[in-house]
Amino acid sequence: MSAHPEVATDGARRPGRRPVTSRTEIEHIALDLFTRRGFDSTTVDDIAAAGIGRRTVFRYYASKNDIPWGAFDEQLQRMRATFAALPPAVPLMAGVRAAVLDFNDVPVAEQPWHRRRLRLILDTPTLQAHSTLRYAAWRDVVADYVAGRLDLSRDDLLPQTIGHASLGAALAAYERWLGHDDGELRELLDTVFRALESGLAAPARGIAGID
Repeated sequence: MSAHPEVATDGARRPGRRPVTSRTEIEHIALDLFTRRGFDSTTVDDIAAAGIGRRTVFRYYASKNDIPWGAFDEQLQRMRATFAALPPAVPLMAGVRAAVLDFNDVPVAEQPWHRRRLRLILDTPTLQAHSTLRYAAWRDVVADYVAGRLDLSRDDLLPQTIGHASLGAALAAYERWLGHDDGELRELLDTVFRALESGLAAPARGIAGID
């Protein structure tokens, strides 16, 4: 994690250290505090006290609940762009798999932080209502792609079904990754989405346990 300014016992930032302004730095500091203290026990003021400042925190995030999600809205826009760039000849579910893998393309140095982020999102009851809104936005991006490919409305049954199935497959891969140290997230995602492509009729080797 990037170094951040020391804070005096009275809460003031000690001189000689630059303030934290990078979004990535803010997220690392917040995730570290959430991990050590618990999400519910950590306040925005606690995060701001690490040399960030409340105004800087709220410049990037509307609430504390948004911090674990990082640049989620921007990532959804990237996912839409990935879908839009796919050649029409790509099979529909292969296109979904490609976009999901790109969405989860996390630099090696960030993967430990990504693991913390996902564990926090999946395991913190306080975040569940907020997560429901984020999940719905993610499903809508998938459903929009499917609807465009099939000349349907996003709200039609098949686009919605594929959106829900895709989210469920991604969450299963996330949970497996968090529970085991012997797998790569993208490999797990690739396995389960290839199984979806095959209609689960001939699942890939080891899909039952992802061994």
